[in-house]
Amino acid sequence: MNHEEVVFSREASVIQIPDGNGLVIPAGTAAWVMQVLGGNFTVRLETGHLIRLDGQDADAIGREVPDEARQKVTDPSELTEELIWEQLSTVYDPEIPVNIVELGLIYGCQISDNGVDGKRVDIEMTLTAPGCGMGQILKDDVEYKVSHIPGVSRAEVELVFDPPWTPEKMSEAAQLELGFF
Repeated sequence: MNHEEVVFSREASVIQIPDGNGLVIPAGTAAWVMQVLGGNFTVRLETGHLIRLDGQDADAIGREVPDEARQKVTDPSELTEELIWEQLSTVYDPEIPVNIVELGLIYGCQISDNGVDGKRVDIEMTLTAPGCGMGQILKDDVEYKVSHIPGVSRAEVELVFDPPWTPEKMSEAAQLELGFF
């Protein structure tokens, strides 16, 4: 598989994979784009380390902001549970080329009234491993993407580990993509 070589044209804040720590990449750093999923870039540095570059910082590597990084819903009256699930399917673990819905990480989603200022969305989510360094990053991604849907005033993710995640929770498509079949 060919990966596009890029050079950072400006300093950019990124997240190290898999530990989830923040890092600043200086301008002039060479790297390779490994995948673009969920509006974010997974990039390999010359050192071999993987990082996640937010799609909004695509210009740092000479790219356009991916469509998935842009908000698609504009009418708050369109808010449905199906729409929330669609938005959740735009969140990816940067190490795995399958979205968190197909991975089986979302255990539940509930929409409720939050008074006069919109709807509250509560999401139960797990991780592939309890000690996953990217856990807080994924949780933050979900809360950010769901809370920016018009009509949603608050989104909260509860990380749960009972029942624990197993590969059987993945969709058949995800299992095929990851070579489990």
